[in-house]
Amino acid sequence: KNYKLNGLIVDLNRDHDEETSSFLSHLAQQQIPIYHSNGLIETLWGRIPLIELTADEIEAFVPHKFYTSIKRVVDIVLVLMLSPLLIFLTLAIAIAIKFDSPGPILFQQPRTGRYGTPFNVLKFRSMIATENSNDIRFAERNDKRVTPVGRFLRRLRLDELPQMWNVLRGEMSLIGPRPEQLEFTTRFDQLIPFYGFRHTLRPGITGWAQVMYGYAASDDQTRAKLEFDFFYIKHISFWLD
Repeated sequence: KNYKLNGLIVDLNRDHDEETSSFLSHLAQQQIPIYHSNGLIETLWGRIPLIELTADEIEAFVPHKFYTSIKRVVDIVLVLMLSPLLIFLTLAIAIAIKFDSPGPILFQQPRTGRYGTPFNVLKFRSMIATENSNDIRFAERNDKRVTPVGRFLRRLRLDELPQMWNVLRGEMSLIGPRPEQLEFTTRFDQLIPFYGFRHTLRPGITGWAQVMYGYAASDDQTRAKLEFDFFYIKHISFWLD
């Protein structure tokens, strides 16, 4: 029997009965494309489904050492080229923060870096300085602690500018998975399979998951966002960056 199909989407990770296997074999003989459902999601949406991800598959997510070395050099060169503008912006923002509310200009917080090594990420302070400024919690869109200047900085992501120093120190890259708080890392390692694999790269000031998904404010959203991080790790390249 000839089937008039342009293609068929199938979950190839599952065991199929003899009838289904025979049907798929017949389609292949007719040169009708058979697409793996997870592969199609990866191609169309730039994410890798975690539900059926296996240890064998994730072994292929190994960033090429040559490209990561080139990427490090590019990070340094770009930051140095932008340094005159960065210095001007830093001075202007520092003055605005100082006049806006009392407290330090910079905010630092321990985050998980490459290979799971902790480091202090730097940001311009965007919230009212309190004794509980280092409380561990998900980011909130309309947090009442955010100052007027802080709200402006967050909208334009200018609060992340001090992380250029983290880039020069080798703790971060311009592009990569966003660094997570240490307590969240420990928690997600237990809740989400293969979560720790995102630490094979230097964390980034921005990244594929940040652009495609945005902020995660729950465990489920973190799991969804991780699918985009894994896509970046698997396909890291000049064009993707």
